[in-house]
Amino acid sequence: MQKNSTLPTLEPVKLTDQAIVEVKNIMENKNIPEGYGLRIGVKGGMGCAGLGYMLGFDKPKEGDISYSIEGIPVHIEKRQTMYLIGLQVDFYEGSDARGFTFINPNNTNQE
Repeated sequence: MQKNSTLPTLEPVKLTDQAIVEVKNIMENKNIPEGYGLRIGVKGGMGCAGLGYMLGFDKPKEGDISYSIEGIPVHIEKRQTMYLIGLQVDFYEGSDARGFTFINPNNTNQE
């Protein structure tokens, strides 16, 4: 059983292969401190679009759901889980842009 989770098998957010490669690259090359993992969360105030998503690196906190994806520690605030279930984080790299993208099949506002 994981330290910060009462639901050890719950993995509300998935990472694509491209996102996994990029997160590992950042963790190895951008001086992310030991003991930190990928924090995925939601932020409000996105106007008509509703919620927005955020990524960062952080230590696990009391009340987090924590799990691992291919060796990447992932932390999510338990109270945000209902907004994140089914979310997929991808990484896009093209000639026009590069960055993380969020795909939520539960969002009925996507067109």
